[in-house]
Amino acid sequence: MPRLALYALVVCLLAVAAAVVSFVRGGVFVGIVWVLLAGLSSNMTWYYLKRGRATRDGSVTG
Repeated sequence: MPRLALYALVVCLLAVAAAVVSFVRGGVFVGIVWVLLAGLSSNMTWYYLKRGRATRDGSVTG
């Protein structure tokens, strides 16, 4: 697993945990921000995983 994908995955998991804590404590708007951050970091994780596979397979374009 590429290092950036691993970092993005850790950020995603921490953002999900922060969103749960925010919703439990009643901070709806802050919780929504954490959910959006979790979605962004999830997309970054997939991107870096796909890029790492493409690099490893030798099919890099551009």
